[in-house]
Amino acid sequence: MAETLTQEQIDALLSSAMNGGVVESSKEPDVKEYDFRAPKKFTKERIKILDSIFDNYARLLSSYLTGLLRLYCKVTLASIEEQRYFEFNNALPDYVMMGTLDLGIHDDDIGTVTSIVQLSNSLTYTLIDRLLGGRGEYKDADRDFTEIEVSIIDKIINNMAALLREPWEPYLEVNPTVVNIETNSRVYSAVDYDDTMILVALEATVNDTKTIITICMPVLTLDEVMQKYMTRSVRTTRKFDAVREQERRDNIMKALNETSLDITAVLGKTSLDVYDVLNLQIDDIIPLDMSIESNVKLRIGSKVWFDGKLGSFNQNKAVKIENVYRSEV
Repeated sequence: MAETLTQEQIDALLSSAMNGGVVESSKEPDVKEYDFRAPKKFTKERIKILDSIFDNYARLLSSYLTGLLRLYCKVTLASIEEQRYFEFNNALPDYVMMGTLDLGIHDDDIGTVTSIVQLSNSLTYTLIDRLLGGRGEYKDADRDFTEIEVSIIDKIINNMAALLREPWEPYLEVNPTVVNIETNSRVYSAVDYDDTMILVALEATVNDTKTIITICMPVLTLDEVMQKYMTRSVRTTRKFDAVREQERRDNIMKALNETSLDITAVLGKTSLDVYDVLNLQIDDIIPLDMSIESNVKLRIGSKVWFDGKLGSFNQNKAVKIENVYRSEV
């Protein structure tokens, strides 16, 4: 607690200052803690390089997850920090999806660069629910994952690993591959518990639910890579490639154009008592709330996009569109 001066002490200090005396400050110097067992390996310049790489990677992941789930997904870079692996592992639940990656840097002096991709359970169960026909809702479950669930996430992590090539391209060529998938964080042994890791936290928002994707890379190996390649790289900023950007836009539009949508033709509505429904017979007539001359409404999801006349085409039922209501969407 700061010391409170009396009025006499304040008067004495003011008097000393007016007479040309030196007023001594009792403020203690700022002291920063330093852990000699785990000294920081990365400078701010190298952190900035990683920040640029994974910021680009987050944008690629946003596009990938949005196309995969057909839901709006946003991925942003949350943080990059150094941490002991055991501190990270102790914060994980017992059952969690963890993929071991080999970045595929072909250099005899560096060796294998082993990284970890860890998906939070909220994201894992959201992905599984959506890809198996659900709405993409997260339901917590304190259990190990089934073989089908592991197979689904294995495919997703493989695709996520492939997306790492482009962000790293301005600095060095990588060819990431998934070595294995582990579902128990307590028996994971790809890295030593005392190893210092770079933890890259990506925040993924799916269905208004915020989830976390964590990428762990060993500091010592990554430091060797950055010293050998990135410090002397002349391509620290990638020039804008108009042709490549146009190809990327064309691929996105092609994927969107090939996306299928269910269109429902609504003839009309009515309501019946349960008794009437149970007693319906062949040739019974159910009156609707629409005139026979009224247009049929076409819905995409819960919105009316078009209406038109009911008819036939090539011996199939068809609707000839007469009005468009896209402005209501």
